[in-house]
Amino acid sequence: MKNHVQNAILPAINSPAARKASGLHLIGDLYGCLCDSRLMLDAEFLESFCKERVASAALTSVGSLFHSFGEGGGVTGVVVLAESHLSIHTWPESGYVTLDVYVCNHTSNNRPKAQQLFDDLMAAFNPNDPHLHSVERA
Repeated sequence: MKNHVQNAILPAINSPAARKASGLHLIGDLYGCLCDSRLMLDAEFLESFCKERVASAALTSVGSLFHSFGEGGGVTGVVVLAESHLSIHTWPESGYVTLDVYVCNHTSNNRPKAQQLFDDLMAAFNPNDPHLHSVERA
């Protein structure tokens, strides 16, 4: 049965249509962040800020969920995009943030929009030691 399922899936994965859904995945480990403390501690504030930045980048938010880990704790959150997602996690005690922006390019090239969103968020966190990665997805 396993081979039957694999054989059914492989043609879809290897089809030209699957390859058209290329994308850009931007990943940041942001160390030494010197920013507005609400970005690190306040889930509601961070969610609103992220959604504003998504709209400014001309991307489409279809939902979001942000969670605070309580007094002095960080925030974890995700904005689901029609184009894919933005996720963010903060560690205020360490001045550390992980940032992840992924967009698909199925109907248009969303790479510049992803880069704008990523750059805007990174600038707000103002890291003194950013470790950045860019992955082309295909």
